[in-house]
Amino acid sequence: MNKKSTILLSVSLVIASFAVFAIHFMIFHDFHHIMIYTLHDLAFLPLEVLFVSLILHRIIESIQKKHMLNKMNMAIGMFFSECGSELLKEIVNLDDDANEISSALLIQNSWEKNDYRKALVAVEKLEGDLILNSESLQSLKTLLTDNRAFILRLLENPNLLEHEDFTDLLWAVFHLTEELIARIDLSNLPENDLKHVEIDIMRTFKLLVREWLKYMENLKKGYPYLFSMAVRTNPMDKNADPVFH
Repeated sequence: MNKKSTILLSVSLVIASFAVFAIHFMIFHDFHHIMIYTLHDLAFLPLEVLFVSLILHRIIESIQKKHMLNKMNMAIGMFFSECGSELLKEIVNLDDDANEISSALLIQNSWEKNDYRKALVAVEKLEGDLILNSESLQSLKTLLTDNRAFILRLLENPNLLEHEDFTDLLWAVFHLTEELIARIDLSNLPENDLKHVEIDIMRTFKLLVREWLKYMENLKKGYPYLFSMAVRTNPMDKNADPVFH
């Protein structure tokens, strides 16, 4: 509703109110009665404002926020399903200490909040000792290039604007994609350039793990059946198997 429509509606309501008062006076000729009920209604007006503006507004806001979080979690789930989990696996395979990183991220059904926090701390301490060569970089480049349009669509998703951490991850992934696409020949990169690419990869990896751990924790709370599947297909587990044995 624009400003002009709002003013017109307000004036119409005021005129309608005075018209009803006038009709009431013309029929009953009791101005004293009109004033009693007018003051009575005015006395309750602050309470009505309190109820509508604070209590009711917060209830509606809470429902809207929950609805938005559900949409946001769906988008995050799509990201990990389409490329996030595969990207985790690709980057871990580049690390010389892959087994150590993987063991810290072997999420179990029994994990509680503190376990996720410990895993995050372990990853944040990583310095990164990546083995970068033309083959590994090309594999990473292909994965990112194939999903470039998907990442761009996620960045355009208004439901993700409220989730700054996940948006930071998407920008880091997009930046890494652009860096690799800009390098036509990945076979003879100088040492300084490899170091620059390694920094971009590690930045992406740490943000990726942080959001992945949050995602897994949220799945356990709200969607245990999805969590079960995610644990059985953990990209950090080399022995991952979706089949129950």
